[in-house]
Amino acid sequence: MPFDPAQVLRLAHDTLDIEAAAVLGLKRRLGDGFAVAVELMLQVTGRVVVMGMGKSGHVGRKIAATLASTGTPAMFVHPAEASHGDLGMIKAADVVLAISNSGESDELIAIVPLFKRLGVPLVAMTGHTDSTLARHADVVLDSGVEKEACPLNLAPTASTTAQLALGDALAVALLDARGFKAEDFARSHPGGALGRRLLTRVADIMRSGGDVPRVPPEADFSHLMREMTRKGLGASAIADAEGTLLGIFTDGDLRRLVETGRDLRALTARDVMHANPRAIRDDALAAEAAEAMEKHRVNVLLVLDAQERLTGALNSNDLMRAKVI
Repeated sequence: MPFDPAQVLRLAHDTLDIEAAAVLGLKRRLGDGFAVAVELMLQVTGRVVVMGMGKSGHVGRKIAATLASTGTPAMFVHPAEASHGDLGMIKAADVVLAISNSGESDELIAIVPLFKRLGVPLVAMTGHTDSTLARHADVVLDSGVEKEACPLNLAPTASTTAQLALGDALAVALLDARGFKAEDFARSHPGGALGRRLLTRVADIMRSGGDVPRVPPEADFSHLMREMTRKGLGASAIADAEGTLLGIFTDGDLRRLVETGRDLRALTARDVMHANPRAIRDDALAAEAAEAMEKHRVNVLLVLDAQERLTGALNSNDLMRAKVI
């Protein structure tokens, strides 16, 4: 059969239309049962145990991962393995979310009586609300679709998309009910970009101690230049002996000063500094430092401690090395 690009695009468009309709169709059938399911999962003292066979199992793994990463303790248990020992992972303090489009998966139906014996609440996500699984469930979430996107109406396509969407709806509702915030999400994703942005503090990446370019206000211009050259930050802080920040002098200030034709040898740091420079607290998020640099169009920020004393400095390169920007 010859390759037909037009047919390929037509099928792709049809698939997206069918799956979009499947997801929107869930809204019409979403009712009190959804709220009951969320309340069960919110109050559980154990974990949400997600189960499913075949494609529903793959969806279940993703739902379990999404729940766990948004504040709801969850894990996936394969129904077939549950019958061979893994059922011991499920405790009376848990709640089971069983996913089956047909609601007749033999491996799931076989262990439903064991949930009842343990007293574990059972939430069924199924496309057939009159199925065996639905009849034995405490709560039923209707994930039914009118048809699959597969031209043969056989391969799980629209039905698995609906399951994924319904799982995301559960996770989002639970996230909101728990008061889960971006900082909480970052703590469960410390290795990701969001984790770095929300967990990294200025104190973690700033230059400190002898690496901070600083001179007293009475320092002559030569001393100021040597300090800037040695520390390689492109600027120097001007601070008194107690660490009170008085000003800053940057490479840009130097260029502008040279253009004036003044006798640089006669100048002190106080003469050339900019008073009230941009600064940030050491306990601020590094992401806040990045935003401040962008907003004020500066490449260097001086860092103050809780007593408002100079304690560090950082530039955009420090933020890039820390992968904050």
